[in-house]
Amino acid sequence: MNSHHYGLILAGGRGTRFWPRSRRRSAKQVLNVVGERSLIQGTVDRLATLIPPERIWVLTNHHLRETIGEQLPEVPKRQILAEPAQRNTAPAIGLAAHILHSLDPEAVMGVFPSDQVVAAPRAYRAALRAALKGAGAGRLMVLGIQPRWPETGYGYIEFPRGAAPGGKEPIPVRRFHEKPELRKARRYVAAGNYYWNSGMFFWRADVLLEQLRRHLPKTATILAALPGFRSREFDQRMQQTFPLCENISIDYAVLEKADNVSGIPAADFGWNDVGSWNAVYELGSRDDCGNVIARESVCLDAHRNFVDARGKMVALLGVQDLIVVDTPDALLVASRERAQQVGDVVKALEQRKREDLL
Repeated sequence: MNSHHYGLILAGGRGTRFWPRSRRRSAKQVLNVVGERSLIQGTVDRLATLIPPERIWVLTNHHLRETIGEQLPEVPKRQILAEPAQRNTAPAIGLAAHILHSLDPEAVMGVFPSDQVVAAPRAYRAALRAALKGAGAGRLMVLGIQPRWPETGYGYIEFPRGAAPGGKEPIPVRRFHEKPELRKARRYVAAGNYYWNSGMFFWRADVLLEQLRRHLPKTATILAALPGFRSREFDQRMQQTFPLCENISIDYAVLEKADNVSGIPAADFGWNDVGSWNAVYELGSRDDCGNVIARESVCLDAHRNFVDARGKMVALLGVQDLIVVDTPDALLVASRERAQQVGDVVKALEQRKREDLL
């Protein structure tokens, strides 16, 4: 382990596409939607041999801070922070960089989403080691995932032609691409030098702060005015000033503008961003008819369904390609092909002011 390596886990999202199980106080990242451990616990588990829990930091919201603290007792509670307001990833990462630089001027930070799944952790950690090494040399590093199909729900990283998966040396990034339409996604996969953007980033804290000063000066100025993390005034000042930061992602604010961005085109290590109930279906164990059901069930002429109805006998008759999620106060029934639209249900509930279901 390198004592200057730190991990930042971003855990402030609501996970609306996992309604009705995901709510403000029990969002996706603290649920065990895959396996016995929650998604954020799995994230910390995977990092443990590279970045120990005492050098892990978590940025979340006030609804989830207590739950995350209970789930991660090995992470110091002082390092689980609730953002005063949601301001997207650039201010959040900038805040963490400011904190880490005030504690360790040589800090190198890895940024990790809290809600991903990795099937091959050893290969995953090998890619992370290469990325951290490149970050230590002063580069802004990103981690690209070799695409397994022409996905339209991910952004893509374009490397120079001939970039082979599994390399350990940083490769300059040519450009970033937004989520493409299917025809373009197929072209990306066929080209061989386009990789899924994993949302995992690596850099020295001081390098990231300099890039923010150059490309996002207003937010950089607000963060620079904060006292050091050990100051008694830090919490109060953060509460007052962080909401003044711009609402923008790190991709738009820095990565698409900076000239020292490199990446590791990683080989497949079973990465899944668990972006919808359909992703959980893809990760689950299926019966002979392609159904994924956690509990006892009777399936008659039923195919390719996903059912999460804990503690209940489930009977399916003559249905296919459904998502069914049952909770004590809400039931979701949706087509699997429309799993990405479950968040629209949450928007409808917000319009109806159904706070009890949010």
